[in-house]
Amino acid sequence: MASKQLSKPRKMKRKTVGESIIRGLEQAISWTRGENDDVHVTLVQVPQVDVRKVRTKMGLSQTQFATKFGLPPATLRNWEQGRARPDAPTQVLLAVIAKHPEAVEDVLRKAS
Repeated sequence: MASKQLSKPRKMKRKTVGESIIRGLEQAISWTRGENDDVHVTLVQVPQVDVRKVRTKMGLSQTQFATKFGLPPATLRNWEQGRARPDAPTQVLLAVIAKHPEAVEDVLRKAS
């Protein structure tokens, strides 16, 4: 009777982080082209923040607020006077400043 060799179970190769990121980007590109509808998409509503209200609640002048959080003072003035609006990432930052200014201050302090 011939002996039967047991085959070893094959280990599945795990994707590297880079491979995972590349796959995600390929899916995103495919989705934007309308080629792939089977993709999970999460849309986030960016909160609108009243910059002046946040700043005055903190008791800071425009220059103090801008300096404290690394914003150009002229840009802050334009936001407050309605000549410009913060983009989505800046709105997120302003929302964090409104709720947890100490977290942003801590990060900026450590970065200096």
